[in-house]
Amino acid sequence: MENNNFDALGSDAVARFKSLQRALVEQFEQQFPDPMAPKTMIVIPSQTLDQEILAKVTGINHYEERLLCLLLLLRQPRTRIVFVSSTPIDKVIVDYYLHLLPGVTPRHARQRLTLLSCHDASPRSLTEKILARPRLIEKIKNSIPPGHVAHISGFNITCHEHQLALQLGVPLYGCPAWLNYWGTKSGSREIFRRAGLPVPDGYENLKNMDEVLLALRELRKENPGVRRAVVKLNDGFSGEGNAIFSFEKAGDTLERDTLRRHLKLVADDMAYDDFSEKMENMGGIVEVFVEGEIKSSPSVQCRVTPLRQIEVASTHDQMLGGESNQIYIGATFPANRAYAGEIGAMGWQVAEVLSREGVIGRFGIDFISVKEPAGWWKHYAIEINLRKGGTTHPYLMLQYLTNGYYDHHTGIYHTRDGQERHYFATDGLRSEAYKGLTPEDLMDIAICNGIHYDATVQEGVSFHLLGALSQHGKLGTVCIGATPERAEALYKKTVEVLDRETRG
Repeated sequence: MENNNFDALGSDAVARFKSLQRALVEQFEQQFPDPMAPKTMIVIPSQTLDQEILAKVTGINHYEERLLCLLLLLRQPRTRIVFVSSTPIDKVIVDYYLHLLPGVTPRHARQRLTLLSCHDASPRSLTEKILARPRLIEKIKNSIPPGHVAHISGFNITCHEHQLALQLGVPLYGCPAWLNYWGTKSGSREIFRRAGLPVPDGYENLKNMDEVLLALRELRKENPGVRRAVVKLNDGFSGEGNAIFSFEKAGDTLERDTLRRHLKLVADDMAYDDFSEKMENMGGIVEVFVEGEIKSSPSVQCRVTPLRQIEVASTHDQMLGGESNQIYIGATFPANRAYAGEIGAMGWQVAEVLSREGVIGRFGIDFISVKEPAGWWKHYAIEINLRKGGTTHPYLMLQYLTNGYYDHHTGIYHTRDGQERHYFATDGLRSEAYKGLTPEDLMDIAICNGIHYDATVQEGVSFHLLGALSQHGKLGTVCIGATPERAEALYKKTVEVLDRETRG
C-alpha cells in the first residue's frame, strides 16, 4: 500500500476516520483552551517519508527525539503525554527535558508521562513498526486515563498514520493524507499561483527524465539567459531530492547524455539512475535556479486549527549548505526584519488557500528572496512542507520555555513580560571529536561553562538529538538570546566550549 493511498483503506474506514476527526473540533473548542482540562497527547514522531533518502541523514534513527520538545506541554498539570519511539530513549535525556519545565516539578511531570518503545531500529517508519505490534497498540490505548480526551500528534501524516488512528480510536491532528499532494513540489507551485505569489519559471507534474529534458529545453527557449535550473523530486525533503542542471556547461545541445553528464545531484551518494527511478515513482518539477548577488532563504511556519483558525507561527532565515546551497542546516529566528512582515503576509495567503482545501495542522513555506539594486526584496515561493519540519521544534522550545508569542505583522517575538527573544538553531552541530560524549557529559560541560538555558533570564542553550551525540558526534542546539547577535554569540561559544573540552 502506498503511504498516501488513502482510498486503499476502503470507504468504511474513510467514513470512520472522518467521524473520529469531528471529536478534534470539540477538543479545540473546549479542552485545548483550558490548561487545567484533562487531556492526553499521543506523540508519534514517525518520519513516514522515503526511507532511502532518510538513510542519508547522519543519526536519522535519533531524529524522533526532536519531538521531545512536546514534553514541555506537561507544564499543564492535568495533561498526560504518551511518547512512542522506535528504540528506548535514555532516561537522562528525558530528565533533561523535564528539568526545563517552568512551574512544575520534574516528579509531577514524570508521573504524567508514558514512554513506550518498539525496540526496533530497522529502517522502517515508526508508524509501520507500531502497526505490526498489536500489543503495543493496546498499551497505548490503556495509557489514556478515563475521562481524558486524546489526540495523536505526528511529524507527517500518511495512510499509515490514518490506520493507527483508526485502531486507537483517537483523532489525528495533522494534514489528512488525501491532501498530501499540496505538499509536493508540483502541488506547491499550483497553490502558490492560486494564492497570487510569484514562483520561479518552470514546469510541474513531470513523470520521468524524458519529460525533465523537454522541460529544460522549453525553459531555455523561454529564458535565453538562464544559467542553471533545479530539478526536484516531488517528495524530496531537506534538499536531498534536488539536483542542479548547468546550462552553461551543457552547451547548445540538450540530449539525454547531456542531462546525465551535467545534472549534479545534491545527495552525493545517489546515482543518476537512482534519481531517474525516483522521478518515475514520485514525479517532479523543473524550475529556474534563482540567481542573485544578495540572496536569502526565509521560511514561514503556519498553523490551521480544526476550527479553521489561521496562525502565522514563525518566520526564519534558513542556513543552507551542500551543492548550490540546497541542504537545510539550521535557521535563525525571527527572519530578517526587513522582510519578515512581507513573507508572513504571504504565508497567510497560502494558509488561506490550504485551509479551504481542508488542510489542518502545522506546515512550512519556503522562499528564495533576492535583494534588488533599489534596496527592496523580491520573494519567490519555492515549496510547501505539509508537516512539522526543521524549524518546528526550535520554535516550540522557545514558545514553551518563555510562554511568549510571535507577531508576524512586526516580525518580533515577545516573551510574557514583553521582552524580545531571538535564536540561532541547528540540527547539525557535528564533530568527530564529540564522539564518545554522553548526554551526562554534555550537561556537565554546558552547566560548568555557563551556556545552559537559564530560566531566570530566559537566555542560553537548549540541546536536542542527544541520542546521536556519542555514536555520531552530532547534536542539535537552540541558542536563545535577547538580540540576534546575542543568540549567534551563544552558538559560537557553544562550539568553542565543546571543541575545547574535547580537544586531544
